[in-house]
Amino acid sequence: MEHIKDKSAVKRVIASLEALGVDGEVHVLSESARTAQAAASSLGIEVGQIASSLIFKLPDQSPLLIITSGRHRVDTELVARTLGFESLGTVDANYVKEKSGFSIGGVAPIGWITKARILIDVALKDYEIVWAAAGHPHAVFPTSFEELIRVSGAQPVIVEE
Repeated sequence: MEHIKDKSAVKRVIASLEALGVDGEVHVLSESARTAQAAASSLGIEVGQIASSLIFKLPDQSPLLIITSGRHRVDTELVARTLGFESLGTVDANYVKEKSGFSIGGVAPIGWITKARILIDVALKDYEIVWAAAGHPHAVFPTSFEELIRVSGAQPVIVEE
């Protein structure tokens, strides 16, 4: 499984972590972390500690990344209203790969190949340590709410009523 760290997307995350001064190292999981529950089970933590990366399309067709707690389902109508939009657009796997450089299931909150607007779920501040995807469904890294804001430029928001 260590060969996962040789994947280009994971290498991009590792390089970003180093460049941004993040101490957490990429961990390779034996089980896939495609879902928040699967990642939490593999790490032996609460599902809320998983910082899931969800991608939507803004009205101008640019990407919106929402880093959300694994304990939440994003209320897209609430987020759209918060941003002053009528709605958020859904995206497909091709859009995700084209904009982020990652495949669904391994989308990291850093190391993107294009610029995105980034929001972060305030619920993540309930945890001292949160875990985010690192470019592959079997790769994650530990961080914190504050550190994610610092390294991603994310705007804290409420994503669920």
